[in-house]
Amino acid sequence: MKKQPNFLFIMTDQHRADHLGCYGNKIVKTPNIDKVAATGTRWDRFYVANPICMPNRASIMTGRMSSLHGSRHNGIPLSHDHTTFVELLREAGYSTALIGKSHLQSFTGLPATNAYTPNEKLHTPPTPLRDAFKNNRHGSEYDLEDTTKWERPLAERIDDNFYGFEHVEVATDHGDHAGGDYLLWAKQQHPDFESLVGKENALPFEGMEAPQAWRTAVPEALYSTNWIAQQSEQWLADQTKTDKPFFLKMSFPDPHHPFNPPGKYWDMYDPADMELPASFGKGELPPLVAMREAMENGTDPRDNQSPFAVTADETRNILALTYGLITMVDDAIGRVLEQLETLGVADNTIVIFTSDHGDYMGDHGLMLKLLMHYQGLIKVPFIWSDPTQSADQPLCSELASSIDIASTILARAGVQAYNGIQGRDLFNSEPPLAAIVEEDSQRTMTGFDKPQRVRTVVTERYRMSLRQGEDWHELYDLENDPDEMNNLFDDPDSQSVKHELMETMVRQMIELQDRAPLPAYRA
Repeated sequence: MKKQPNFLFIMTDQHRADHLGCYGNKIVKTPNIDKVAATGTRWDRFYVANPICMPNRASIMTGRMSSLHGSRHNGIPLSHDHTTFVELLREAGYSTALIGKSHLQSFTGLPATNAYTPNEKLHTPPTPLRDAFKNNRHGSEYDLEDTTKWERPLAERIDDNFYGFEHVEVATDHGDHAGGDYLLWAKQQHPDFESLVGKENALPFEGMEAPQAWRTAVPEALYSTNWIAQQSEQWLADQTKTDKPFFLKMSFPDPHHPFNPPGKYWDMYDPADMELPASFGKGELPPLVAMREAMENGTDPRDNQSPFAVTADETRNILALTYGLITMVDDAIGRVLEQLETLGVADNTIVIFTSDHGDYMGDHGLMLKLLMHYQGLIKVPFIWSDPTQSADQPLCSELASSIDIASTILARAGVQAYNGIQGRDLFNSEPPLAAIVEEDSQRTMTGFDKPQRVRTVVTERYRMSLRQGEDWHELYDLENDPDEMNNLFDDPDSQSVKHELMETMVRQMIELQDRAPLPAYRA
């Protein structure tokens, strides 16, 4: 029987595709990720199923759209009733491990933004009947990633099974605010670790002023990126003492904001070398105008998870700091790749690299994510390097989605997928007519008067986004307008294209309707 391959599945967080050397960036240093790309296949049209952390991470785990697995936005955990591809790998004999960021459950401990509101004029049903789902994911089994309750390691609070992972060491949150198992470790190394964390304890700095940016006092050796690499190296060393194939998900919280790379990575890049996006400050869509005005009059706090407008100097500073975070992650990846070589398993280990979503990073003068489906947000890197197979297709321009990851890994492992999986095996199937991106926001943000529901369709040439309850929508010709500055939705000469895209979107959404569960009886 042919030996099953090992998998090293690397994820970053809020990482644009064009913020890697192998994707054409001439400034950021990512030699280790570039090396993986040079020995495998790199997709340049790989789209998220949802541009938010929890929903897209759940889509990667299940191979299903967020409208099906139900984790529509942050704050809704992935239900244990949904099968993950990792569970199938484990059942097939794989050792499975998750080291780093999980975010399949909420970690803030903050109250929900949306709640069931009793109507005093009507009879109010009891709590168990207030949701369409009786198992509405509100029990203690969905509080496992809550940082406010993290008094002992996650591994001690589960039965060796966390969505299919038998080994778990989790880092929650981002930057020097990271918590979870990582924070327990950091406090063991430095009992007064809290004195190093946060803007209030930051080291003095000049020239990098920007929202959510400070020079962290946490040293490189105690930063979460280093911990993830260290723990991954150790787990691999322990795992190779067995004869079982392995699947390791190594998931970094960076380069997500706050922007505080530690040590030498803080000033590794000069803001003066950063180029502003071609679309910087351009665009007259209602939220763009509103966010620019809020920045100018000081009414937007710019210190939370919502998108906000930035100045040119702030953009250059944030880009420089983000590149520092990315290079630190790349250095950590290099250590783990070297460990595979040292342990003698590199020649049978498939290395996969991707991110959960992108970031505006100055596109149209915006920062962060949510609501506006520009390419920098919905298009992410995806790299697959299989040392046992020749890389006869170094660049793939077929449309692909994060829901395809599960199917592709299962197929390569020789494991049959479950009924209802929506993604395709990227190496043995035809590309779809279009990629669909879903987003359901849970709160009102600058430029909007209500939470948004957005559906986007991306084809070989176009991107169209429709919004519930709004009188404006978007349509861009990506071939002639790659920076998405000319909205054609109401253009008289583009109506036939719009109608074709409407039909394509409907057809693709029908294709993505659920085929689970299987029937119990023949009709």
